[in-house]
Amino acid sequence: MQDLRLALLQTELDWEDPVANINRIDETMNALEAPVDVIGLPETWATGFTMNPSTHGMEWSSEIEDSPEQWPEPLAAMLRWARQHDAAVTGSLACKLPAESRCVNRCFFVTPEGGLLHYDKKHLFTFHNEHHAYTAGKERTIVEWRGWRILLQVCYDLRFPVFSRNREERLYDLAIYVANWPAVRSKAWSTLLPARAIENLAYVAGVNRVGFDGDGIDHDGQSRLLDPYGQTMGSLEPRQPGWIVGVCSGEELTRFRSRFPALSDADQFSLEA
Repeated sequence: MQDLRLALLQTELDWEDPVANINRIDETMNALEAPVDVIGLPETWATGFTMNPSTHGMEWSSEIEDSPEQWPEPLAAMLRWARQHDAAVTGSLACKLPAESRCVNRCFFVTPEGGLLHYDKKHLFTFHNEHHAYTAGKERTIVEWRGWRILLQVCYDLRFPVFSRNREERLYDLAIYVANWPAVRSKAWSTLLPARAIENLAYVAGVNRVGFDGDGIDHDGQSRLLDPYGQTMGSLEPRQPGWIVGVCSGEELTRFRSRFPALSDADQFSLEA
């Protein structure tokens, strides 16, 4: 496996204002100089963690999935950034699906060639009534990109280790958690991210926002990149906007899993939606 270069954007978000957020991230993208393979954005980066997706969400139809020239602006911006840096861009968007009469918190994975994969957040945050505004997803999504298998996860998924459990029959190498994780529960965030890396023998990236949202909820970031040992490879100071850039070593991951094959001893189980 070749190395994989990641860049995680910890940023403030303007409340329910996709244009302002696209402009903000446009400026930040211009400051990213390091060559990268994957760029991670926070959860619902275009709007903040809105519970009004039917009003402020991006309208989406699977009929235009293969036609990038018809993509709505938030998704078109992700494609523009992917082409700007020759990297895949991932982050979730509040999406309304008129044909299905529902909304989803959808994590997209956009490649420079216009390739598009997605994962719908399974664990909706009932404490904040997310389950009233969005429909939960059912399936995990593992994307393959530049020789790496990448598990897409969204925020609250971090609390549910069974859903992210690595399995030899469908192995992943890196899990990316895009989040709007509040500062009041930052201890859980900083504890569970290394736990997911250790138990799954995988790299883990957690990309969180900073600042107050429209509901008055404070976010202190604490985004980080961790190696399969649970050690922090890159982080930012709490509340500091900016980039975390790091390199995941394919050679080290292969060597570690060969030397310590714990996944082969894992319990067998089936997962029901």
